[in-house]
Amino acid sequence: MKKSLLSAGSVLALLILLLFPDLALDGARNGLRLWAWVVVPTLFPFMVCSSILVALDAVHILIFPVKGLCRRLFKLSDNGTYILVTGLLCGCPMGAASLSQFLEDRRISKAEGQYLLSICNHPSPMFLAGFAGACLPPQVPVWLFLCSVYGSILPLSVLSRRFYTPKAKASPLQPSKAAASLDRILLRSTETILKIGGYITLFSIAVAFLMAMPAGSPQTKAMMLAFVEITTGIQAVSQEIPGTACGFFLSMASAFGGLCAVFQTKSVIKNAGLSIRHYVIWKAIHSLLSGGVFILLAYCLAPHLAPG
Repeated sequence: MKKSLLSAGSVLALLILLLFPDLALDGARNGLRLWAWVVVPTLFPFMVCSSILVALDAVHILIFPVKGLCRRLFKLSDNGTYILVTGLLCGCPMGAASLSQFLEDRRISKAEGQYLLSICNHPSPMFLAGFAGACLPPQVPVWLFLCSVYGSILPLSVLSRRFYTPKAKASPLQPSKAAASLDRILLRSTETILKIGGYITLFSIAVAFLMAMPAGSPQTKAMMLAFVEITTGIQAVSQEIPGTACGFFLSMASAFGGLCAVFQTKSVIKNAGLSIRHYVIWKAIHSLLSGGVFILLAYCLAPHLAPG
């Protein structure tokens, strides 16, 4: 049954592409432009440098300032702290990619890996503060938006630890010579960045068709876009939804990351034995928590933003 539905869906998608080639071409161009001019220059160097750092067993140098805090707040090992920091600083799907690599090298336990998948994969602060922050309405401060997205990670980790039992003192293995090979690092990073580019292109085509649909209000389309592909969705929400509601929806959409990011994450964790379904559930919970934190902070710290 599942195979039949996928086959029918593939045929339908092919017919739509043949009937509307201009939309498909515009979407593909936008996706490739985003990948080539934004994703590759920002993400690929981080992937290579991160892999070299791990191969040289120098993780402890980077995480030294924050490992004590992460151990107390998130109950993470040193290697788990590195994965969390990488996911926060470098953005999705870098956290999941680091997690997959550490699990394959047996540097963290499976339980800690399952726990980390729920909290380590987010849009980077540079992207949210720079791109999303510029799209916020004037009455919504950037700090409120960022606190909503990242401040909700702590309660999310508390919920996640009820289902998984990470060990904060997992013993890492020494890296092998194969893991230290620069050729292997470059090949692995290139494969990952190409997969990400493929998904960005496919979802950019889907976004082009979604924006061209005659049915539905502009506000509904904007919210749908935000949960399909985050970059285009942020722009659409900022144009169609005014005031505090814009900041609220952007916080929730940024915490979820979009379906495009879900598929990117699936591509980098496929060999790690982790469940993408669990990941989607935790991202949905993070989205709800982010919306709740936004409302709470708006009432407590910025009451002029609270509705009514």
